[in-house]
Amino acid sequence: MGHNHSHHDHAHDAAAKNIFLALVLNLGFAVIELFGGIYTNSVAILSDALHDFGDAFSLGAAWYLQKISKRPRDHFYSYGYRRFSLLGALVVSAVLLVGVALVIRESLERLMHPEAANAKGMFVLAILGIAVNGFAAIRVKRGHSHNERAVYLHLLEDVLGWIAVFISSIFMIYFNLPFLDPLISLAIAVYILVNVFRNVRGVVKILLMEVPNHIHLAELEKSIHALKHVKAVDDLHLWTLDGANHVLTLQVIVSESITFQGLKKIKRQIRSLAEAQSIHHSTIEFCTAKEERAQEH
Repeated sequence: MGHNHSHHDHAHDAAAKNIFLALVLNLGFAVIELFGGIYTNSVAILSDALHDFGDAFSLGAAWYLQKISKRPRDHFYSYGYRRFSLLGALVVSAVLLVGVALVIRESLERLMHPEAANAKGMFVLAILGIAVNGFAAIRVKRGHSHNERAVYLHLLEDVLGWIAVFISSIFMIYFNLPFLDPLISLAIAVYILVNVFRNVRGVVKILLMEVPNHIHLAELEKSIHALKHVKAVDDLHLWTLDGANHVLTLQVIVSESITFQGLKKIKRQIRSLAEAQSIHHSTIEFCTAKEERAQEH
């Protein structure tokens, strides 16, 4: 058991280090982008700078939450502190929505009144952006935590955005296409907007205690009902704390003749069925049919 705890602690520390490295790289490059966007007069780079500041805020929240996720439950939060990540996601989404609205307004003005951008400067920044974000993405991709996977997707978005800027800057070097910069900026803004709404929708589903979409509740109930001495399954509830840590509660109606050892065996079997579907927190109550009828009356 001690070996397992040591392994998890090591993985936890590695995840925190990977996310912190991504945070430092992302924040530092966002500052470079901000000044680079002003220098090159590129609204596409400025919009990506805004996106990166939002990402840096997300990475900061992810790093902080990774650090505090090991806090045990207390008399304030009986399930621990994992759901704080949902609050962070909502704050980040709100910041990004405001930023995207400003970028879209500026991009539309630039489309109506095009201004020349420094294509060569955009080209250099794009190469730097692909290198920095690509390196950070590779580092966090090696991890296995939920936070690291989410951070990897953020960084992958950045890499794709910079590839778009890279391609457009090449066209702008050889052709007079000032509208290309705000057009790409709009495309990036819409892409961010779609992902923000997708993230918010996911958070809302968790807050409304939706059953995690990868878990087949009917099949789980059927498997439990098929166990020896189990007569029925009642009050089965399943929800997720943060999208990664799931909670199951249920009442199992058993035969009158079952022994205490038999109850322990059924409990082990139910926990095993739950863990096979990534449910690691199960609360199981037993009663007989006679007890259930007495409770109803």
